[in-house]
Amino acid sequence: VSTQSTGSSGINAEYGLFEVNMESITVVDQMQCIKLLSSKLRDKSTGYKDFMIYADRLTTILAEEALARVPAVVPKQIETPCGVFDGLEDREDQQLCVVSIIRSGDILLEAVRKLAPGIRVGKILIQRDEETEDKRPIYFYRKLPTDIADCYILLVDPMLGTGGSSICATEALVADGVKPENIMFVNLFSCREGLSALLSKFPEMKVVTLDMDDTLNEDKFLVPGLGDFGDRYYGTNHK
Repeated sequence: VSTQSTGSSGINAEYGLFEVNMESITVVDQMQCIKLLSSKLRDKSTGYKDFMIYADRLTTILAEEALARVPAVVPKQIETPCGVFDGLEDREDQQLCVVSIIRSGDILLEAVRKLAPGIRVGKILIQRDEETEDKRPIYFYRKLPTDIADCYILLVDPMLGTGGSSICATEALVADGVKPENIMFVNLFSCREGLSALLSKFPEMKVVTLDMDDTLNEDKFLVPGLGDFGDRYYGTNHK
């Protein structure tokens, strides 16, 4: 159901000024339920209560896909009651850690935790400076497991716009000894500009995203996008 997207060359796809290494990206956009739930989230008339319900359903689908794509999931022949099936197994010899970019990342973090009880948890607080033209990220805080360098990381944040926050969070993980090839960035909606920025800085990373939007507006929000994910989920823009 999920698709590994590739450009016309099989390696890189050029979108305007932005070149994206599509070999590092999995776009999970072929399921009808994803299209439906995404439409509910994008609809500006969806109230925050319904937005939360649809978002929780969609993040669960994304979390399942991300957990199925960690390196510890390997091919295995499964004996069924009627024959042999070429399937997969998830080995338990790899320590996983889910790290959220606060606050919206916590929504995805909880989806992962429900599916993988006992998974290690880390938090990184980064906020973008709304007073700057490029909305540059400002790092404030991180709290990570002491053995973070030995873990495979699911770095989670629902939206990827400029890529600034994801780059800043990845730099914090690398500073604590995590290798970029041991990081998977997991998000709902992204764009080519942000993906290009992130993977230009950390080409060894993997990305799992539900969809790639066309561009960013002058406020650095995705277009068509859905607005501010955190505000709509938590009701902080509700009047």
